[in-house]
This record gives sequence, structure tokens and C-alpha cells, in this order.
Amino acid sequence: MTSLVAACALFFLIHSLIAGTGVRFAIAGRIGEKPYRGLFSVVSLGSLVWMAMSYNWVSETGSKLLWFFGYAGHGIAVILVLLAFLFAVVGMTSRNPTSVEQEGLLREPEPAKGIQRITRHPFLVGVVLWSTAHLIANGDLGSVIFFATFLLVALVGMANIDRKRARQDPEGWARFAAQTSRLPFLAIAQGRNRFSAAELGWWRILLAIVLYGVILYLHGWMFGVPVIAH
Repeated sequence: MTSLVAACALFFLIHSLIAGTGVRFAIAGRIGEKPYRGLFSVVSLGSLVWMAMSYNWVSETGSKLLWFFGYAGHGIAVILVLLAFLFAVVGMTSRNPTSVEQEGLLREPEPAKGIQRITRHPFLVGVVLWSTAHLIANGDLGSVIFFATFLLVALVGMANIDRKRARQDPEGWARFAAQTSRLPFLAIAQGRNRFSAAELGWWRILLAIVLYGVILYLHGWMFGVPVIAH
């Protein structure tokens, strides 16, 4: 358990105290933007592998059960993961001013289109939904530490990305932020944007559903925990 806590702490700290903060800009200014991105990716991947290995060990040895919601929790988790795939896949396959090297989109006449009309952080919203689903379905202490780390990193990441983009392009970011929201559908509900199903791209939605089905079917083989009976 100590190894899992340490790995999760490292993963959280590098994403909350470095990415998008003054520390990030200080390091990038000293070693260069591309070297910084490379170094950050290596450390992030290393801590992620450490987390996965530690979590597997804790899962094999067992940890204290904190909650169990039974079939109801399982059903809710399955639905949340589907929503997570929709947000994450559509977000990853769409242009987004919050993505790496796509900052120039802030200067377009209408920067918030497609999935950005719903939320400006679709991938991270997907991570929030995915981690929440797994927290509902897995109430043992090891799982709570593991999945709560991703939940916290995603929430903090939204704020860090907003801060980074605002620093890089204050005018463009202010215009984009006025048309979008972190919370899905909030900007639409407030009349600051409108919903457009056509802009989402039906192929993206279909891709998300197909990937969700594949992972759902192979979950037991890939992660050792079957979701559906074959």
C-alpha cells in the first residue's frame, strides 16, 4: 500500500504543482518548451506505470472494503463509463484550443465549436466520469486511492490548463472562456453558447461506442475483472 500511495502522490504532485503553474513556465524557460514536454512526459509515464504496478499488487493481496453498492453500483458505473468514452473520444478527435499545440485556435472567429460548446475540457470530463464510475464499482481502499488520484488530477488539470492558456493569450482566452464552461452544458444553459449535434461528428460518436463495446467485452481479459458474462 505504501508504494501505491507514493506513486499516486508523485503522479498528483507533478500534475498539480508543475503543469500549468509558475514552476512549469520557469522550467520551460530554462530548458526550452520541447525538452520540458519530453521530460514531463517521461516522468508522468514513469509514475503512471509505477501506479499501475502498485495497484495490481494491492489488488492481488487485498485491501479494506470501504463501500459496496452491489448491482446498482455496477449498473451506474457501466453507464458512466459509456458517457466517459463519448466525452473522451469525441474530445480527442476534435480540434480544441486547450490541447497541446492548438493554442492558435483561440484566434479563430468562433473558437468554441463542436464538443467545446458542451465543455472546454471534454477529455478531462471523460476522465472524471471514468474515475467516478470505478470509485462506485470498487470500494476497497486500494481502488479508492488509485481512481481518486485520476479524479483529482483531472479536476486540477482543468484549472491548470485554463491558467496556462490565459497566461499565453489573455485576450483570446477571455473570448473563448466566455463561450465555454468546465461543467458540461453550463455555458449552453446560461445562453453563452448553443448545442450543435451536427458539429460533434457522428463518426466520432460511433467510434466512441465501438471502443466502449470492445473494452467492455475484453475488460476481464485486459484487466482481470470481467464486466459482462461471456
